[in-house]
Amino acid sequence: MSTSQLSGLSGPRPSVIQLAIREKAALYAAYIPMFAEGGIFIPSDRDYRLGDDVYVLITLPDDHQRYPVAGKVAWITPARASGNRTQGVGVRFPNDEKSTQLKVKIEQILGSALGSDRPTQTI
Repeated sequence: MSTSQLSGLSGPRPSVIQLAIREKAALYAAYIPMFAEGGIFIPSDRDYRLGDDVYVLITLPDDHQRYPVAGKVAWITPARASGNRTQGVGVRFPNDEKSTQLKVKIEQILGSALGSDRPTQTI
């Protein structure tokens, strides 16, 4: 096997992104409840493809803890998207205990706002 074939076996290392969400409104706009495991929108001008691995360190409003998420790109908003939407990617949380706890925490912070029809970064 050539070196390029070998490197293709393990794939590129996932991107590491630090995402600090300081306000409940920003969390509402970024959270993706339509993913069963939960997910988060990350503004980015970097080129991603669906299925890319992404490692995100998320900080939530009024919480200094960083929550690590090893997710996958499951949504892409391209540059110059309609509706003036921000360019970036939606990262689907993995189906594991830490992500389940993070999803519950996010949904507790958002509370009744989850039922709102206010626009978000994704839909």
